[in-house]
Amino acid sequence: MFLIRAALVVLSTIYWGTLSLFASFFDSTGRMQMSCSRRWAKQLLSIGGVRVTLDGIDKIKPEASYVIASNHLSYYDTPVILASIPVQFRFLAKRGLFQIPFLGTHLARAGHIPIPRADPRAALKVMTLAAETIRTRGISMLIFPEGGRSPDGELQSFKDGVTYIGIKSGAPIVPIALVGSREILPFGSGRIQPGAVTLRIGDPIDTAALSLKERAAVTERIREEIAAMIAKGR
Repeated sequence: MFLIRAALVVLSTIYWGTLSLFASFFDSTGRMQMSCSRRWAKQLLSIGGVRVTLDGIDKIKPEASYVIASNHLSYYDTPVILASIPVQFRFLAKRGLFQIPFLGTHLARAGHIPIPRADPRAALKVMTLAAETIRTRGISMLIFPEGGRSPDGELQSFKDGVTYIGIKSGAPIVPIALVGSREILPFGSGRIQPGAVTLRIGDPIDTAALSLKERAAVTERIREEIAAMIAKGR
């Protein structure tokens, strides 16, 4: 069963990735690519036998713009969020993903943004670009403030880039908590296990009156809210 699931995931990724890449030549808004990504995500959940429970989805307005801040446990986090959050969003991803043949081309043409981890000055320019993208295009941005997957399942410290982007863009920051995705595809494992994931959505944090001087305190507040939602369990 493991090999069958793995093969189906690869085939699904190639199929929807090809359609998305093809669509990018006809749709500069990225909406067609996002539609392909959602279908891919839902198919991956079905292949993996993953059931998702949503808590607080009424707090999200489909046509609004947000900075979405989530904990990060598994490679399955992105499909869960894509299949569940009904807004047009792009995400910040480590630059290495953009260097992978085919995948990197798809990510770039879909409007996702690579972020360099080793160059703070370049990272600041990227965060400013992300904020400008939210303002000018009216879309949302998904960010994993831990900077990568948690190796042990525990919530890691947050980088304050998520708050910087929220304040510079003026978009509300929405904390979300994923519970259970680590069991689906653990850190360092390639074996997908069927199971249940809970996605909790916290109250949007208004950034209109905030200044960049407050970003450390706001970042800690976001982390505390996500930790509280995780503590509720499934």
